[in-house]
Amino acid sequence: MLQQDSNDDTEDVSLFDAEEETTNRPKKSRIRHPVASFFHLFFRVSAIIVYLLCELFSSSFIACMVTIILLLSCDFWAVKNVTGRLMVGLRWWNHIDEDGKSHWVFESRKASPQEGKTVSEAESRIFWLGLVACPVLWVVFAFSALFSFRVKWLTTGDTQTSSGE
Repeated sequence: MLQQDSNDDTEDVSLFDAEEETTNRPKKSRIRHPVASFFHLFFRVSAIIVYLLCELFSSSFIACMVTIILLLSCDFWAVKNVTGRLMVGLRWWNHIDEDGKSHWVFESRKASPQEGKTVSEAESRIFWLGLVACPVLWVVFAFSALFSFRVKWLTTGDTQTSSGE
């Protein structure tokens, strides 16, 4: 039979408080924000798919370009305001001082075991791979458009690489 030692150092854990449950654990590879992770990749991948398949569904260059720019704008908003904060703890904004000079303020979440808000390794990987891989893919598309003499499509790749991501 199993006997519980009265001297063991275990503590009672609340079953209903998820934040309290993660305080004593190291980084997990569990995805804590599946909706944010989905939308982090959705807008980026959708813009790439629209770029690749646009000529099959529509002959209008303007409709394709507007759709791609809207998807990339939604991606920029989602990364800045939602997924960056939830997935890896990033915040940034522009502050204008008394002299009228613009200063960019960047903050990142510190991994502190007291708060229990450590960054998930899986979410961090999803965030950074999506943030780096998609602009690299846009650069490849820009060079392929340049070498295939499809100059009108160069504006799409230029829009993505100059958006600051």
